[in-house]
Amino acid sequence: MRAATMADIARRVGVSRIAVSYAINGRPGVSADLRRRILVIAREVGYRANGPALALHGAAASAVGLVLLRSSAALTVEVFRRQLIAGIQAELSARGFGLALQLVADLAEEVQVYRRWAAERRVDGVLICDPRLDDPRIPVVRRLGLPAALVGGTPRDHLPGAWCDDTGWTRDLVDHLGELGHARIARVSGPAGMVHTTLRDAAMRKACARRGIRLTVVRGDYTGADGAARTRELLRRKPRPTAIVYDNDVMAVAGLGVADELGLAVPAELSVVACEDSPLCQVVGPPLTAIRRDIAAFGSLATAQLFAALDGEVRRPVQAESGRLEVRRSTGP
Repeated sequence: MRAATMADIARRVGVSRIAVSYAINGRPGVSADLRRRILVIAREVGYRANGPALALHGAAASAVGLVLLRSSAALTVEVFRRQLIAGIQAELSARGFGLALQLVADLAEEVQVYRRWAAERRVDGVLICDPRLDDPRIPVVRRLGLPAALVGGTPRDHLPGAWCDDTGWTRDLVDHLGELGHARIARVSGPAGMVHTTLRDAAMRKACARRGIRLTVVRGDYTGADGAARTRELLRRKPRPTAIVYDNDVMAVAGLGVADELGLAVPAELSVVACEDSPLCQVVGPPLTAIRRDIAAFGSLATAQLFAALDGEVRRPVQAESGRLEVRRSTGP
């Protein structure tokens, strides 16, 4: 028989899981009457708190978990992740919560982190980044009873979260390059299987087909080394692309370095675009045409969706503000 959880008690009493946590762990934030009602129901359902976790934390977790498939070195240079964490942290701080951050090598390790956090009651819920097609993490958190929200994804997802519509800025970008006369464009995409990568690939193919532009897509892993390798591969082709669009800022800056190494003038002989803007894109020479969006607000919105789930609300994913094309000197005829 499954052990009773705080979520079970919350449903019986008609309050949020956080309120149950406060009552059971003797924390302020609930009235004396509500605390008594919650404790009565807890005894009725046979709830047992996790002793080691309570000893470790002294009370309820009051924390949200975030697992990233990135090395610590990559995190120091990838602006998107740092801005995302800043937005998440802003929402958490406003509610008196902390952030449990874990870096892992693969999805299997990420799933093990969720199992450990759930068993030890280290977090109240988790934010799942970079949703996959047929994502194996979603059924796991459901079985664990671990509240979760997606950072990214689609409006049809069965978990709350925030998503972005990339079709508008993709169309604007392809129109910009088409009007400059580019007939051969390459896209250095992200890893296969990610929802946002798949949607961006499809949007760019559709936009290029509409203008009669030949598109080549190659896979990258968001690192500078891989961005440089994919750029060399593309520029060895005959005929080579006249514009390359990179899925993040780190790969784009690396590609710019390869163009310089090979003696190709940017933008006279090769146009370069980054699908994520950052200060890095603005200080290199020439400054990179890029897609600008408020990444911190994106992280904050997804976190707010998670808190709604913790309060017992059933929400569909909400749309975040879309990106917009920022034309700089790295694109030209």
